[in-house]
Amino acid sequence: MPDTYEAVTHAFWLAGRKATGESTLEVTSPWDGRRVGVVSVPTDAQIEEAVAAADAVREEFAATPAHVRAAALDHVSRRLAERGEEIARLISDENGKPIKWARGEVGRAVSVFRFAAEEARRFNSGDAQRLDTDAGGTGRLALTRRFPRGTVLGISPFNFPLNLSAHKVAPAIAVGTPIILKPAPATPLSALILGELLAETELPAGSWSVLTVPNDRMPALVQDERLPVISFTGSEKVGYAIKESVPLKHCTLELGGNGAAVVLSDYAADTDLDWAATRIGTFSNYQGGQSCISVQRVIADASVYEELVPKIVAAVEAQATGDPNDDATDVGPLISEDAAKRVESWVDEAVRAGAKLLTGGKREGSSYAPTVLADVPADVTLSCEEVFGPVLTLHKVANEDEAFAAVNDSKYGLQAGVFTREVRTAFRAHRALEVGGVIIGDVPSYRADQMPYGGAKRSGVGREGVRYAMEDYTYERVMVLTGLDL
Repeated sequence: MPDTYEAVTHAFWLAGRKATGESTLEVTSPWDGRRVGVVSVPTDAQIEEAVAAADAVREEFAATPAHVRAAALDHVSRRLAERGEEIARLISDENGKPIKWARGEVGRAVSVFRFAAEEARRFNSGDAQRLDTDAGGTGRLALTRRFPRGTVLGISPFNFPLNLSAHKVAPAIAVGTPIILKPAPATPLSALILGELLAETELPAGSWSVLTVPNDRMPALVQDERLPVISFTGSEKVGYAIKESVPLKHCTLELGGNGAAVVLSDYAADTDLDWAATRIGTFSNYQGGQSCISVQRVIADASVYEELVPKIVAAVEAQATGDPNDDATDVGPLISEDAAKRVESWVDEAVRAGAKLLTGGKREGSSYAPTVLADVPADVTLSCEEVFGPVLTLHKVANEDEAFAAVNDSKYGLQAGVFTREVRTAFRAHRALEVGGVIIGDVPSYRADQMPYGGAKRSGVGREGVRYAMEDYTYERVMVLTGLDL
C-alpha cells in the first residue's frame, strides 16, 4: 500500500467519476486503532445525481454489446491481479484480516470478475420452444430471453469488503444493469479501489457508482423506487428489515448462519479425524470467525467424539493469533472492540449456565482468543444466534438421525459440512438438511465463487454465485412468433 494512502482524503465514485462531498469518514485499523484512511461522504444531492444517472442509462447499458461488458470485466480481473499485494494489504489494514486470508480474498475477486466475463459472453442466448404440441399453437414458436429487472442497489459487508463487493458488481455489469454499490462504512477503501479499476474501462457513464454512505442514510436509498433490485449481505436483523420495508422490490438477502460440521461414525480412522479436526480448527477461526459459514457447531457421533475433541482443541490452540500484517498470523482482531465484547459476553453467559470451557475465552481489546466449549445449554445466546467470532461449540449425538436433527434445530440454514465416506449418507444429507449448501468431507466454510450460494430459513433469500446472481438480477420475457413453418 502506498505510504501516502493514509494521508489523503479518498473520493467516492459518482456515475463513474471521482467526486467529494462536504464531510468525511475516518477508517481505522481494528488491530491497533491507527488511521488507515479518510473517505469523502456524498451529500444528498450527490446521491440523487448517482441514482438519476443510473436510471437514465438503463436502456443504453442493457443494449451494450456483450463483448464490451466482457472486456470491462476482464480488465478489472487483470488489474486486481496486478495490484493484488497492495489491495491485500489495504484489506488487512481496514478489516484486521490476516494478510494470508486477505491475499486469498483478492484472488477470489480476480476469479469473480473473470467468471463474470465468461458468463457475459454466453448469457441470454435464448431458449426456443415449439408451441405446436397443441393444435392451437400450430405455426407458433416461443423465444425466451432474460432482461434486467432494473438498477441494483448493492450493499456489501465489512467481512469480505472486496470479494462481496465483487459479487454485487460483476454480475450486474455482466447482464448490463446499472449498480450503485454501498460498501460498509468500516471498510470502504477496497471498494473504492474497485471503483478505480472500473473507471479504467469503457462502461457507460452512470452505469456504476460507489457511494460511501453512512448506514443511517441507507433507508433513503433502499426506499428509492428507481432502485428496484436490492442485493444485501449482512445481518439477519437488517436484511429482513430491508425486505419488510420494500415488499414490492426484488431482494436478494445473504444473511447469517451458525454453520455445523457433522462428523459421523464412519469417519473414524485417525487420518480422517486428523483431517476433520484440522479443517474445523482452521475454519472456526479464519477471518476471526467473522464469516457466515465459519464453523460454529461441531456435531459428532458418540463413537468418535472422545477421540475427536482433543484433536479439535489442539488444532484450535495451534492457530497463531496476533498482528494481521504478519504472514504467520492465522487469527486477527474482530472488526471492533464492541464486537469482541459481545462475543465475550455470550461466552461468559454460556459458562455461567454450565458450559465447559476447553480453551480460549479471553479478550484483549478487539481480539478474542480462539475458543472451544462443550456441554453448551440449548437456551443460551451462543446456541441460538450467530456468534460471528472465533468460538466453537461441541455436541455429542447418538447416531446420524440425531446429528441431522441437530443441524436442523436452528433458525439458520446457510451451509453444513458432513464428514462421511458413505455415498448414500451424502445423498441423504443433501435431502434432509435444511440448508443452502451441503459440503461432504469438509467444513461448511467451503465456497467456490461460481457455485450457487445462499441460505434457507432465516439465512436469507435468493442466490449469489456469478451466474446465479445474473439470473437473480434479470427476469424471463417470452416472445411468441406466429405463422412459421416449423
